[in-house]
Amino acid sequence: MATERRRASAEKTRPSVFWPLAAIVVPLLSLLFKLEIEGREKLPREGAYVLAPNHLSEIDPLVVALAVWRTGRAPRFMAKESLFRVPVLGWALRATGMVPVARAASAASARATLEASETLVRHGRGVIVYPEGSLTREPDLWPMRGKTGAVRLALAGGIPVIPMAQWGAQQVLPRYGKLKLWPLRRRVRVVIGDPVDLTAYAGRASSQSALVEATDLVMADIAGLLSQLRGEPAPPQRWNPADHGQKETGRLEP
Repeated sequence: MATERRRASAEKTRPSVFWPLAAIVVPLLSLLFKLEIEGREKLPREGAYVLAPNHLSEIDPLVVALAVWRTGRAPRFMAKESLFRVPVLGWALRATGMVPVARAASAASARATLEASETLVRHGRGVIVYPEGSLTREPDLWPMRGKTGAVRLALAGGIPVIPMAQWGAQQVLPRYGKLKLWPLRRRVRVVIGDPVDLTAYAGRASSQSALVEATDLVMADIAGLLSQLRGEPAPPQRWNPADHGQKETGRLEP
């Protein structure tokens, strides 16, 4: 009975627009992935949060979305602001509560971040933000240096940052590789961690140095969770694409 009450409470956080999508998408994803989730109780059952996962495959957003859905929350992502102006797609993004983000740093983007944070708090919504900004460039798929967007959003509204690590999606779709449909139901593991302690940075969302330091803490926690999944130590330093002559975004050329 207690389980049913918790499930009913969780379902209230899922907006109805997600149900027809889930009825189609979830069974299909369940054919691709045999998803195992550890620490699902650490994702808040209600209220705002920023979920920060690692990014190692073009298909892992589906893994993350499925994991969040199975914890009882609606999976919402940060999406490029320009996508909200695309006919039909823009409507779908708004209808599902996705959060627009401006890529270029400016006073306007800072205001947009604050508004997005206030919206999350007001509606008690969570959002998924990849702090790396793109697929990791690290040769062995460890998390690389993070960008400050996730922390900026969280500090602007006093929202907890929840680290997540996932491993196995790269077996279905290798980074910049081809989709591998067989065998079906490949094992994919997800672990959700405790909220990152960012109390030392409260009220410092406008300080770039504070944002960088806080982001480093988030990335360290994500790397630690991934180390737990992989059973091996993470590199002590995050990979910095600039140090290796790599672009920060876009497809990584071999």
